[in-house]
Amino acid sequence: MKNILLAIMVIMMLPVVANAQGCDEPSGEGVNVFGFFQPKFEFNQNEGIDDSNTFNFNRARIGAMGSIPYDFSYYMVLETSPSKNDGTPYLLDAFVTYSRYDFARVSFGSFKSPISLELNTPCHKLHTINRSKVVEQLATPDRDRGFMILGGADSTLFQYSVAITNGTGLFQNDDNKRKDYAARLVANPHKNLKIGASYKFGKATAAVDGMPEDERTRYGADLQYKQGAFMLQAEYLYAKDVGSYTTGGGCGEPIEVHQGDVKRDGMFVMGMYKFQNNLQPVVKFEYFDSSKDVSGNTEYCTTYGLNYFFNDWTKVQANYVYRAEKEKEIDNDIFMLQVTVKF
Repeated sequence: MKNILLAIMVIMMLPVVANAQGCDEPSGEGVNVFGFFQPKFEFNQNEGIDDSNTFNFNRARIGAMGSIPYDFSYYMVLETSPSKNDGTPYLLDAFVTYSRYDFARVSFGSFKSPISLELNTPCHKLHTINRSKVVEQLATPDRDRGFMILGGADSTLFQYSVAITNGTGLFQNDDNKRKDYAARLVANPHKNLKIGASYKFGKATAAVDGMPEDERTRYGADLQYKQGAFMLQAEYLYAKDVGSYTTGGGCGEPIEVHQGDVKRDGMFVMGMYKFQNNLQPVVKFEYFDSSKDVSGNTEYCTTYGLNYFFNDWTKVQANYVYRAEKEKEIDNDIFMLQVTVKF
């Protein structure tokens, strides 16, 4: 216990600038308008029926951010993609941050959950078009309303974030006194290496009267190694849900609630190399087990990707996702082509 308290004190005394939980940081006083949009083409194999294809917008976001004297900043983003929330624009992120103390900045509002390396990678900076299935399923709700303390930077030994949130996500108001608690700690033992750990726990009133309260627990570990133009990332997430569990919810999508207990886990390993001609091939392997107590539920995916960077604001991504089910493989592979423009 003494060692843990000492480590916390060391982190708190570090003279650093903390990372923000948004996609960017205010560049100065006044209003800074920013955003990005991602037109996408998707081709899907469908077992037993005709294949399908469509053009759409994966994301289309616009926001404002800025600094206010003294020691305050704000950040707000709207999602306007017609493929999200039945095409109705909605408030995605909106928080105000007090940054008087570099080692412990305080944010209040709606923001991403601090767990998971890939979840906290900004959407316009993702190395594959979609996040891995384990992150989309187990790091939900990906955004929530609450309070967060965070500190640390890439140049310090530790980075941390601790949040208290409603636990209901963006689209549902809190209906009980219980809250979710999430934390993430990242160690930077070497300039090329990051090692992260995540934890989340929450309770909620049971959907059925007279039943015990629902509980959800998440554990995570991740690693990032970068050497020159090469990068390797890996992440593992474990989930235990008692009373009920959720599916869906990735990147602002609606969450579906199911009754029953379940244990789930999954991971991904991803490697990439950016050549001098701005081409970046990416290979990503992942698996997701939707119920560890039942055999035959594991899904495997391998993504073969190619990114091309026109400049710092524009890139095009092509992904072929080979999907293989453990129990019985079916034709459900996906090809995607996406352009990202940031402004």
